[in-house]
Amino acid sequence: MREIGAEELRHIARGGAILGTGGGGDPYIGRLVAEQAVLECGPVLVAELREVPDDALVAGIGMIGAPTVMIEKLPAGEEAVTAFLMLQRELGRPITHVLPIEVGGMNSLAPFPVAASLGLPVLDADCMGRAFPMVQMVVCTLDDVLAKPLVVADEKGNAIVVDVSDNHWAERLARSATIRMGCTALLSSFPMSGRQARDITIPGTLTLASRLGRLVEEARRERVEPCQAIASFLGGRVLFAGKVVDVMRARDPGFAKGEARLEGDGTSCLLAFQNEHLVASRDGEIVASVPDLICVLDAEGEPVPAERLRYGQRVTVVGAPCHPRWRTPEGLALVGPSAFGYSHEYVPIGV
Repeated sequence: MREIGAEELRHIARGGAILGTGGGGDPYIGRLVAEQAVLECGPVLVAELREVPDDALVAGIGMIGAPTVMIEKLPAGEEAVTAFLMLQRELGRPITHVLPIEVGGMNSLAPFPVAASLGLPVLDADCMGRAFPMVQMVVCTLDDVLAKPLVVADEKGNAIVVDVSDNHWAERLARSATIRMGCTALLSSFPMSGRQARDITIPGTLTLASRLGRLVEEARRERVEPCQAIASFLGGRVLFAGKVVDVMRARDPGFAKGEARLEGDGTSCLLAFQNEHLVASRDGEIVASVPDLICVLDAEGEPVPAERLRYGQRVTVVGAPCHPRWRTPEGLALVGPSAFGYSHEYVPIGV
C-alpha cells in the first residue's frame, strides 16, 4: 500500500477528469472535498488488488446525477460517508476497502473522504476504466455482480436504500431518487469480496489517473504539446482542434445531455454528450464513439467537463481506446452506441 497526499490528489483529479471523457462530476470540487478530508483526518492508503484478502468486503462509492447541477448545488461533504455507513449497516459486517465505481472526474476522488474519515484503504481499481452515465454500465454487470443493496444520500442528510433484481433496475430506481434529491447525490453499492474485486474490477486505474495528471505538468515544463502527449500516452490520437461555436443543452433532470459544435481549419466537429462525450463526428463522418474515450482538452492539456463547454473556447479533441472488456460483444451491448440509441456501428480507435 502507498500513502496518498495532497499533491497526488491533484494529479488524480486531473488525470481522472481526462479519463472521465467530460463526465464523472467536477474534478475541482472533488479535489477540494478530498483534500479537506485528508487535512482533517490524515493521508489515505491506496491498496493494489493483489494486496486484498479473499474474504475482504469491498464496496463502491460514486456520484450520480447531472454534473451541470453541481456547478451551483455543491456537496456538503458527508454524503458519501452517510451512504457508505448505511450500506455497511445493511450488509451486517464491516466493509474493509473502498472502491471508486468509476475513474472519472469527481468520482475518481469520491472514495477518499470515506477512506480518510473511517481509516480504510482505497483500492487502486475501478469498475469502468473511464466514466459512463448509468449505474448498470460497469464490468460488474458483465460478471453478474449486483448493485444490491444500493444507498443514495444527498447533502440534506436524506438517504434511501434500494433493493434491486438487476443493475438496470438499480439505474432506474437510483436515478428517480436522485432527481427527487435535487438531481445530484452520492451512492454506495456493488458490495463484493476481495476475490471478486481481483477477478472483475479494472486494476491500476488510480495509478493511471495519477500518471496522466503528472504527465500534463511534465509536458508543460518540457514545452511538449500536452494534448499530443496525452494522446500518445493513452494510445490514441488527436481527432480535432478548433473553437466551440455552439453548445445546445437538452432539458433532462437526470443527466447533462446535449451537443457541441466545433470549427477549425475549414472543418467542423460535432460532439454528442450525456454526462460523458458519446460520439464525435468530423464533417458528418463518425470518428469516435463509446465505449472509446473522447476527451476534450484546452491548450494546456486541462480537461474540459461537458457541463463547462461554452462558446469561444479553443479545445482539442483526443480519442483513445477503451478497456478491452468493453470491446467484447457483451461489453458493446451494455455500453456501445446502441445502448445510447445510436444506429451506427462501433468503429474502434486504433484499428
